[in-house]
Amino acid sequence: MRESELPGPSVQARALARYLRTCARPVADRLRLRGGQLRLVREAFDTVGLTPLPRGTRVRAVSEPHGYGDVTGLWLTARGADERAGVVLYLHGGGFALGSLRSHRHIAAALSQASGLPVLLLDYRRAPEHPYPAAADDSLAAFHWLLDQGYPADRVVVAGDSAGGHLVAGLLATLTRERAAMPGAVVLFSPFLDLTCAGLDERDAVCRDPYIPPDRVREVAALYAGDLGVDHPTLDVFRGSKRRWPATLVQVGDTECLLADSRRLAAAMASAGAHCELQVWPGQVHVFPAFYPIVPEGRLALRYAGEFLREALVHPLAA
Repeated sequence: MRESELPGPSVQARALARYLRTCARPVADRLRLRGGQLRLVREAFDTVGLTPLPRGTRVRAVSEPHGYGDVTGLWLTARGADERAGVVLYLHGGGFALGSLRSHRHIAAALSQASGLPVLLLDYRRAPEHPYPAAADDSLAAFHWLLDQGYPADRVVVAGDSAGGHLVAGLLATLTRERAAMPGAVVLFSPFLDLTCAGLDERDAVCRDPYIPPDRVREVAALYAGDLGVDHPTLDVFRGSKRRWPATLVQVGDTECLLADSRRLAAAMASAGAHCELQVWPGQVHVFPAFYPIVPEGRLALRYAGEFLREALVHPLAA
């Protein structure tokens, strides 16, 4: 789908952006993610998980020891999904400190429905209790656990939103350094990639993000980086070759202060000769596919993401 073919914001999308801008952003500007406030924000964030799952979705808990580390999460299988065709590893967002199986089970289930594949929604360790490399190690362990379940690497596809995008990119960087087999494809929703947060204030001053304040982005980046620091080369997912990275779809809204991260990744992959399809959706907010129950563009984006993953598994060289 070319960017010129992307629909403009619907009435519902404009209403959502207006609501977030007037109600959510002022609260987010004042929050500090520590102590009691962090617990409250986590609980509020998890209420997103009250969204009903697509009818017929099967859910089972996963809790398995593994040589790379324990793997816990949810295995979500939409009605009609084919577990033999492949699997999606989903790394949820939430700024490394928020987000959980409860907050993201609905988008993982919707992606299973759209792709026709089962989804492992990973319950990785969160900051600040577990700073880097805990979540990155958990992501690598989950990928290897899926290989041990009998899935070839090219039948595993990886998806993530926001901070989960950094975990996905970090996983690909690790596999590249290890010269290991790569996943079959990648889908990223509004990835947060540059932990230094360069240029966020300038972008936000020109186009105010409806609900992601640059101050909170810097805060969660520091919580995740811990003593290592956000500018440590290990955390720079733009470093290193992207030549072997799998076909990647990036969907992002043009209202986001993090938009430059998506553009920068697409440019880096293109310069390496890797395939990256970047879709900048007009008028959409951060991780807008998660709002698919109320925003029609979210449903359209998820359907396209599902088609992208299916096509990548069937025709990997043309993906």
